[in-house]
Amino acid sequence: MAQPWTGPLKASLLIAAGALCTGVSAQNDCKKPLYLTFDTGHMEVAPGIAEVLQRQQVRATFFAAHEPTRQGDGSLGEHWAPWWRARAAEGHAFASHTFDHTYWRADLGTAAAPAFRVRPTAGPRQGQAFTLDAAGYCAELARAADRLQALTGQKPLPLFRAPGGKTSPQLLAVAQACGFAHVGWAPAGFLGDELPSERFSNEALLHKALRDLRSGDILMAHLGIWSRKDPWAPAVLEPLIVGLKARGFCFRTLREHPDYAARKTG
Repeated sequence: MAQPWTGPLKASLLIAAGALCTGVSAQNDCKKPLYLTFDTGHMEVAPGIAEVLQRQQVRATFFAAHEPTRQGDGSLGEHWAPWWRARAAEGHAFASHTFDHTYWRADLGTAAAPAFRVRPTAGPRQGQAFTLDAAGYCAELARAADRLQALTGQKPLPLFRAPGGKTSPQLLAVAQACGFAHVGWAPAGFLGDELPSERFSNEALLHKALRDLRSGDILMAHLGIWSRKDPWAPAVLEPLIVGLKARGFCFRTLREHPDYAARKTG
């Protein structure tokens, strides 16, 4: 079960709920859309996140890599297969985050034969720096998408998010050529869940997001961050959603984002 809200977070939620009647009509009209996205992580908070999304009737877009997890055999392993199937049944959307959570580090090669220095944080070459050519990078993107389709029975969106959001024009061109468009996030959409809780409290992150988010923003959080001592999710997630609804915002997946809606998934 999701952790109960306490202290200032609970107060923020109750205040927002008092104004929710105005948010309901805005949710139906969806004149101020936001696009909530999650990258994979250690997955311990994934069940609580799913409870919040279901309770609030919010659909999100999940960018998935096969990352180490606190329970089970990795975020795209069999242990988590029921979780992914349930999210597909609820209407969420899915996209690649590279299979081994592979960071771009530098461009190599030439314009005619591009290659990249990369460093994955998962998989058999975790922590190693090595070179991938264009075909190898495209295989990283496709492998995550293929695994998502096997888990969910749903064709993922032809989108990807590079780990850390780190890309180059050359990498983006290679990905585009093999059918994947990159998705980052808005500056205010960085929800801060990977920041140290000793310096960035949940209450401060909630306040900042409620203050700064604007219509059309893409939001980004994770299904678990190893380094944060006071987890952001699910504690902040529900007060954030309720508070944003009360301000007239609504939530859509990237299937409906004007920059990506025309891209085919078949």
